[in-house]
Amino acid sequence: MGKTSDYSSSQQAFNRQDVEVLATTTVYDGFFKMVKYRLRHRLFAGGWSGEFERELFERGHAAAVLPYDPIRDQVVLIEQFRIGAMAADCQPWQLEIVAGMLDHDNESPEQVVRREATEESGLVLGKTEKISRYLSSSGGCSEVLDIFISEVDSRLAQGIHGVASESEDIRVHVVSRNQAYQWLESGKIENAATIIALQWLQLHHQRLQQA
Repeated sequence: MGKTSDYSSSQQAFNRQDVEVLATTTVYDGFFKMVKYRLRHRLFAGGWSGEFERELFERGHAAAVLPYDPIRDQVVLIEQFRIGAMAADCQPWQLEIVAGMLDHDNESPEQVVRREATEESGLVLGKTEKISRYLSSSGGCSEVLDIFISEVDSRLAQGIHGVASESEDIRVHVVSRNQAYQWLESGKIENAATIIALQWLQLHHQRLQQA
């Protein structure tokens, strides 16, 4: 068993100033980037840790949006091939919400989802509300993902989309809100952003329908 201490939430929390980065080395720089850090940090029991190394996967930041039609009570999901799902022995073609990477530092997350909604579903987003912001996998990746929900006319969502130069092949699905919940509960939907967005919709759909 590990050591116990009297550390509690009432004590001052650590922050970025309690980490000392001693060196960084880029070990791979392609479409994504891998950086090796040598660092140390303060310990809960007092003092500093020894020096240690961590490899960090840097893929930039992303934004995602759940297109929702409050009049017809329908959601728009997309389906596309995902190499990570295949490698993890999951369903290679994933059901997801619209998402994309920030192309440059001056692009806001909301600008990203508006651009991606047109590219991936043919939709123009209406009123948009932020749902959440989270770290995808903070143990080894620096990606931060912002999630939104946006009003759309689901009648305009159909067909196959994607940017050919990026080898995207994306199919649009328009389903009832309850059907999306069934897919969520059955495990058919496997990615975090879509799960978070649909669970948020379960809590807030009545407010959106009344707006």
